[in-house]
Amino acid sequence: MLRFPERSLRRFTLPLAAVLGAALMLALPANPRLEDMLNQALPSRLNPALVVVGIDDASLRDYGRPDIWPRELYAQVLRTLREAGVRAVGLDVLLSGASSPADAGLAPLFSAPDLVLATSPGEAGEAPQPGWHSPTGVSVLNCSAGGVARSVQTAYALEGPGGDRRLVPSFAGQLARLAGASVPADTAPRLLRYVPPGELEAATLSFRDVVNGNVRFAELQGKTVLIGLTASGLSGLTSTDIGGSQIAGTYLQARAVSSLLSVPLTRPPLWLLALLGAALAATTVWLRGLWGFWAAALALLLAALGWLVDLVLPGVSLSFAALIGVGLVAFERWWQLRTLGTQDMLTGVGNRLAFTRAVEHRWHSRQERPISLMLIDLDGLRQVNKQYGHLTGDLLLRDLAGRLQKLRRRGDVVFRWGPDEFAVLLDQVGPQELPALTEHFRRNLGDLRAHDLQVQANIGAASTSAEILTPGELIEAASRSRYRMKYRRGQPGARD
Repeated sequence: MLRFPERSLRRFTLPLAAVLGAALMLALPANPRLEDMLNQALPSRLNPALVVVGIDDASLRDYGRPDIWPRELYAQVLRTLREAGVRAVGLDVLLSGASSPADAGLAPLFSAPDLVLATSPGEAGEAPQPGWHSPTGVSVLNCSAGGVARSVQTAYALEGPGGDRRLVPSFAGQLARLAGASVPADTAPRLLRYVPPGELEAATLSFRDVVNGNVRFAELQGKTVLIGLTASGLSGLTSTDIGGSQIAGTYLQARAVSSLLSVPLTRPPLWLLALLGAALAATTVWLRGLWGFWAAALALLLAALGWLVDLVLPGVSLSFAALIGVGLVAFERWWQLRTLGTQDMLTGVGNRLAFTRAVEHRWHSRQERPISLMLIDLDGLRQVNKQYGHLTGDLLLRDLAGRLQKLRRRGDVVFRWGPDEFAVLLDQVGPQELPALTEHFRRNLGDLRAHDLQVQANIGAASTSAEILTPGELIEAASRSRYRMKYRRGQPGARD
């Protein structure tokens, strides 16, 4: 059966694109900068169930520095909030340290199940004061390079007082659970939803006003309240926002609690990302053209659309996966242009220029590595073209080229020498091995046909020797051998 040769590199670039696309997604499953941009461009609203009671500048002017406040001040705020009917309270202020005799009387107030007390990582979830039994949570967030807070965990593996590591609930996770969120205590990072500072400030009540009872209870009934420092004049109590600005740590905790109370931002599993990257890169190679650039832009658009439905897609990595396909398509075209001048476009084998270069390259080492040459032509090709058309003749030439490619050994090279002629440059074959190899080719080319016409392949061969001094003489010797073969077959005339 006649077959077309495979001349495209696509059979190699397609699987290579899939492998590279999958590897890229496994190496870069997240794009923090893109996530920050989308988080700011598509901000979330503060969960309506959450209210912040901020220790602001006005509260500091009235009561002085927080580290010298009597704990009774916080107790008064808790009494006001409970009177208003709040659902849960989180006190994001570290109350550990020396206790006073008055603290013993506050134990019932600070042992309520609807109150979460903040602890430092060094305290590993221990109660701030003896006799206080309210739930506690470590007040930390996950910060990336540059101290930017991007995610929170509902629990952290911290070292306890005895040196053992244990799972300690986070402050945000504890408060979110008291507010009704069903979030398990685990160490899986959860992205913080960005809430604009203006909206956070709008949902903030002054600590001073709550102490004095100057609040509307209807605004607090059934709400979850977060108490913490929001004053602008306190250094060391702020963190870097994803926008690069400094923001009070309490507001970041408010974002964390709001994020845990809302639908979580989820990431696809790694295996699915790898599959998407492989499919995108391979599809780009398959479609070719400018489709890869459109696919790269579409990946960024999908990341934005995914954010709207709470799905975090690594759009930049997906875009690069598409551009991998573009790069491989460009490589294919470069390779085709590079080989265009030395490749026969009909059969896919080297042309006469490629043959000349190959002979010149090997000729100088012919003493150590003998060279042999086979010249093969077709008797009857003109008759095939006349009776069945040039398309059938072309198929016959492709069939012969394909057979020669299968018959050659490693190191041998096949070329199209003329309209109906082929040359096979044989590596490390001397006069002793050449006859057997020539006979092997002749037997395997004996059944060439075009429909009902039998076509004869004539083979001539020659090897380098002391009498052959130039490549031209080697070609002449192979040609004479081929014509002698024709003469012996009773075909001394010109080819058909």
